[in-house]
Amino acid sequence: MGERSDGFVGVFDSGLGGISVLRSLVAELPHEDFRYFGDSANAPYGEKAEAQVLELSQGIAERFLADGAKAIVIACNTATSAAAATLRAAHPDVPIVGIEPALKPAARAFPRGRILVMATEMTLHLDKYHELARAWGGECEVVPVPCPGLAARIERGDLDAPDLAEMVAGLVGGYAGSIDAVVLGCTHYPFVRAQIARALGPGVAFFDGGAGTARQLRARLTDEGLLSECDRSGRVSFASSLDTPHELALYQSFFSMPL
Repeated sequence: MGERSDGFVGVFDSGLGGISVLRSLVAELPHEDFRYFGDSANAPYGEKAEAQVLELSQGIAERFLADGAKAIVIACNTATSAAAATLRAAHPDVPIVGIEPALKPAARAFPRGRILVMATEMTLHLDKYHELARAWGGECEVVPVPCPGLAARIERGDLDAPDLAEMVAGLVGGYAGSIDAVVLGCTHYPFVRAQIARALGPGVAFFDGGAGTARQLRARLTDEGLLSECDRSGRVSFASSLDTPHELALYQSFFSMPL
């Protein structure tokens, strides 16, 4: 252990959505220091070309490592699909943990159910999602629902506004009464779980990848001897490519809001 275990864990997303994952990471690993970076100036990643997402992700990862990160969490489904393999190949000695749509636990819970997968267009387009659907879809009916514009709207905050509820209803309201479970395949979407639940009606189960990502990070840090040896609470800091007081205040509010 020693010096490397004293480093921080860098966590990044296209914007503030990955804060939903950060919350799971802090709950699982309360003694670790986390630095969160949201690339809000370039959000959302899910509507960009794969090569651009890779380039942006590489730049963020390199800055984290230059600052002393001991591990990196890609708290973005799109960036995980586009960049995780390349980043791991470039930095084989650094634990790099990604996130993917939580179809596996949803399929296990509803082995013959109808499962809605809400995600960005790019996440649903890339091979990683199709491999996941083939591997874990089983006898389920997996219904992919691209949600253009939703992550960008969540980035603006004001989550109780009528226009956001209307957008969610327009995306998924047609499935009301016919769905067993929803996979929230973008880290922004847990922040509008209540709106999705209202649009779909009662009795729908929700799954997202945050808790699984946190468990994976714990396992990787343990395997590498990198778990923090401190008994104090870890520090959490925020930075954004949209570096304004308003944006950083928005990040803090998303970190502390009830879900």
